[in-house]
Amino acid sequence: MHLEIETVIQQWDRFDTIIDVRSPGEWAVDHLPGAINVPVLSDMERDDIGKRYAASAFEAKKKGAALVARNIANALETQFNAMPREWRPLIYCWRGGNRSQAMATVMERIGWRPTLLSGGYVAFRRHVVTALDRLACSFQFTVICGVTGAGKSLFLRTLGQQGHQILDLEALANHRGSLLGSEPTGGQPSQKAFDTAVWNTLRRLDPARQIFVESESKKIGALQVPSSLIMRMRASPCIELNPSLEERVRYLLQDYSHFFNDPGTLISQLERLRPLVGGDRINEWRGYIERHDWSALVTSLLVHHYDPTYRRSMRNNFSRYDSAQVVSGHPMDRSADLAAV
Repeated sequence: MHLEIETVIQQWDRFDTIIDVRSPGEWAVDHLPGAINVPVLSDMERDDIGKRYAASAFEAKKKGAALVARNIANALETQFNAMPREWRPLIYCWRGGNRSQAMATVMERIGWRPTLLSGGYVAFRRHVVTALDRLACSFQFTVICGVTGAGKSLFLRTLGQQGHQILDLEALANHRGSLLGSEPTGGQPSQKAFDTAVWNTLRRLDPARQIFVESESKKIGALQVPSSLIMRMRASPCIELNPSLEERVRYLLQDYSHFFNDPGTLISQLERLRPLVGGDRINEWRGYIERHDWSALVTSLLVHHYDPTYRRSMRNNFSRYDSAQVVSGHPMDRSADLAAV
């Protein structure tokens, strides 16, 4: 049975397993949420078959069929061996063609009832791009603002723990959104995977309730925030976190401690600010790093770079920033007035 992507999304929970039969490289770029990768061709095999097509389509298909049959047999003997007769998988490949059809044909002969995604991943990707525009316009957002170190992410996640609806873009992007925002836990997802994660979060939220989201620029690290979403956010009401400078420094010394263990990388990153702040300021920061005077470094970074840059950006980009509701205290100390939200 073939289903269009809109129907698949409506019936998402009826599928026991979502199987992506594309190569591991294709799967790594992006895939349907929750999908497992059971490739009928490895990256090397797919590349080899593609090259063979240039010489002879018939020979390439013959070689490809043998490889696909072998890989499907291996999956049946391992990953699918324990599946009961009632198992209901959804299968897809790039365009819903040969690779997914081969897997489904074998499953049907066994007695399972697989469903094929019409149009494959290409149809899913097209849906995500279109749906993001629609979803962004369907919600009422409240934007959490605050200068660097105000604890915006911590505040946002605390709201989530209390049952509020949140969209944590930095968590989905695996980046904190600034020059020093890369996470020590690994790199960022692809742009397509980030789009999918944002779509998958939004589609599960209730449009009748507000969504809290952190103020972001158009890019989080290397990733672009969907344009319709960033436009909606920038027209939304704001909450401004306003802890003291001392509270912010204390928080950042904990939250960015991984940089202090690698002074070379920290200096390299700050060098990128030379055109903006000048050589004297860079030399000042280098001196703090060499002396391991982290408190002085963080204070200077906030006062001379992050704070003025942030305020200019917010007033230029968020139309309702000047009328933001102010929340005092720092979320690190649980002193921020969450009850006022």
